[in-house]
Amino acid sequence: MTTFDAGGITLHKVREHVWEIPPEGGMRVPARVFASERLLEEIAEDKTLQQLKNATHLPGIEKYAICMPDGHQGYGFPVGGVAGIDAENGCISPGSIGYDINCGVRMLKTNLEYDDVRGREEQLVDALFEAIPTGLGGGGIVEGDRGTVEAALESGVEWCLEEGYAVESDLAHCEDEGRRPDADPAAVSDKAKDRGRNQMGSLGSGNHFLEVQRVTDVFDERIADAYGLEAGQVVVLIHCGSRGLGHQVCNDYLREIEQAHGGLLSQLPDKELAAAPAGSQLAEAYYGAMCAAINFAWVNRQLITHRTRTVFEDVFGASWRDLEMELLYDVAHNIAKKETHAVDSGEKELYVHRKGATRAFPSGRKEVPEAYRDVGQPVIIPGSMGAGSYVLCGGAESLDVSFGSTAHGAGRLMSRTRAKNEYWGEDVQEDLRDREVYVKAQSGATIAEEAPGVYKNVDEVVRVSDELGIGDKVVRVTPICNIKG
Repeated sequence: MTTFDAGGITLHKVREHVWEIPPEGGMRVPARVFASERLLEEIAEDKTLQQLKNATHLPGIEKYAICMPDGHQGYGFPVGGVAGIDAENGCISPGSIGYDINCGVRMLKTNLEYDDVRGREEQLVDALFEAIPTGLGGGGIVEGDRGTVEAALESGVEWCLEEGYAVESDLAHCEDEGRRPDADPAAVSDKAKDRGRNQMGSLGSGNHFLEVQRVTDVFDERIADAYGLEAGQVVVLIHCGSRGLGHQVCNDYLREIEQAHGGLLSQLPDKELAAAPAGSQLAEAYYGAMCAAINFAWVNRQLITHRTRTVFEDVFGASWRDLEMELLYDVAHNIAKKETHAVDSGEKELYVHRKGATRAFPSGRKEVPEAYRDVGQPVIIPGSMGAGSYVLCGGAESLDVSFGSTAHGAGRLMSRTRAKNEYWGEDVQEDLRDREVYVKAQSGATIAEEAPGVYKNVDEVVRVSDELGIGDKVVRVTPICNIKG
């Protein structure tokens, strides 16, 4: 197959797993989809491809707009989308980053083996569910005042270190060491701060979760050893973001940008792509607010990490240090960063927008933590509750092919509404239990929305990433127990 027709949009095969929509009309660059034919058929079922075409209209976009193999329809910009936009003469687009700013994942290692957990699954899942706030609305591990929130917005995981919720190695193994220095708490609205005040240290709802897992497959022993991972090892995956604070930041600036930059908006095919010109007051203010929300999300995941360590101490009767519950890495999914990349005109500073995509830098890049600089950045790809997840390594081709990015997960196949119509939460829970996966959530509806059949095949998503060289397989992990909002 050399072309693929998707309801009037024709994609041309550039090479294996790379499909291109040539520029037409107001498209400034081509659009590229990284997918196998199987995944491309799934991606074509919703508005993902049209949204990707729309994104190519953004001023200053370089090379091409990209859809990762887990891509699906989002708001304005597709989930799984990546765009590198000129940071001097282009723009920054809140909708192309997402409402849940710095939704991301982190993995904790342990020295436990699967046999240490077997027989304690129910005790462990009940204890985690009791200790870690989940679901919509308020309730967090830290109930702070406005000053607490502002300190978190300013300092990120450094604040956790000062308050006793983190150790130095947590910072060393977090993207950007857990702090965006460009954060501007003053650019975050009072309403956003109030929404975050009682949500510090909470999973939230939707697809966010905490999952205890075991390493079942090792694909690259050298890099697995560098990451401290081995077969049979128990690990913990935490997936959440900036909660209501991040959502409010995105909403606030979308509305302000729509009003202040209506001329630019009129040139874009979707108002959800509303963008502020680089160098404008709103572009600078949004970037500062977004970086502050990024810090807040890192604090959120760090507080959950702290509480998780406490739960493991209680359940297994040993200190978390004796259990060697060290952070492997923390990666962001919804984010824009100023990064330097090679484009047609040479090296250029770009706003790299990643919406439902993971940074995947290879060895040698200065942004990779020192512990991993010789092998490449860990990339964590969560799958469904029934399929397991992967740890990859930043691929050697990623800088040339994808602005140093790869997929962020399995990617949804169906909406939450459709999922609740097709699945019954208790049935899903029972089926998973038969597979020795213990799941606990606020409601059966939450489990139905996140049923394994709701997601694409994570093995296929990772295969494409690995074969493209943008994220190389290191280990595969499978679920033991899972808590959800």
